[in-house]
Amino acid sequence: MSKVTPATRALEAAGVAFTIRTYDYDPDAGSIGLQAAAALGEDPARVLKTLMALVDGKPVCVIVPSDQEVSMKKLAAAAGGKSAQMMKPPEAERVTGYKVGGISPFGQRKQVGTVIEQSALAHGHVYVNGGQRGLQVRLRPTDVRDVLKAVAAELVA
Repeated sequence: MSKVTPATRALEAAGVAFTIRTYDYDPDAGSIGLQAAAALGEDPARVLKTLMALVDGKPVCVIVPSDQEVSMKKLAAAAGGKSAQMMKPPEAERVTGYKVGGISPFGQRKQVGTVIEQSALAHGHVYVNGGQRGLQVRLRPTDVRDVLKAVAAELVA
């Protein structure tokens, strides 16, 4: 597994301190984020999942704890829209340049607006996908917010 991805290159370019953790990705897991948290031995609230959604038809990157579900109503409001829906996997792969299960909010093909669950900012460190299945980056949640210019909002149902 390569530990250099567009995501890790983007973090290095931004001058962000991070470490890399790998785990055995299970493509049959019911929840990729929860499987990653278990494999890493970490609290699921600190292992953030990256989701791609459409708000009023425009792509938005959504970052939430792996043990939580996104409220589409709250997401739409946080992104300044009226309605939100999850992006279909083939479209998410096309927009981001990553495979589902390896989508990172960093180094996407085209940077889109990002919204992060505000409760994630309370942790000293979090894990975010590093741009490859089985690859996570550990960093400060404020760095996630700042590098992505993300809006912090209550997003969970």
